[in-house]
Amino acid sequence: MVSIGPVQVSGVGSANGAAAQRLRQAESAASSEAAGFGANVSDALSGLATREQSLDGAARAAATGDLASVTDYMLVAAETQLATEVTVAVRDRAISAFNDIMRMQI
Repeated sequence: MVSIGPVQVSGVGSANGAAAQRLRQAESAASSEAAGFGANVSDALSGLATREQSLDGAARAAATGDLASVTDYMLVAAETQLATEVTVAVRDRAISAFNDIMRMQI
């Protein structure tokens, strides 16, 4: 999670006060958006872990002969594969964005 420290703006006049207020609002919005994104990523990863556990359970049931239907196993396997592919694609985009930022000229 990204944390932005407090910024102190000093000056005379209401224009500086308004600018400082807008800056504080922008900082607050940025920190809440970062927290929201982090929560979404965390939820997606725990959902993926849950899908993988259900796939393991279905595979175990298939191996022991307790599986009611092969289509149930295939459905769980396809959902898990799709969720894994999406997670890998998001990770690759995040790494690419990070590398682009690191290559920027200052």
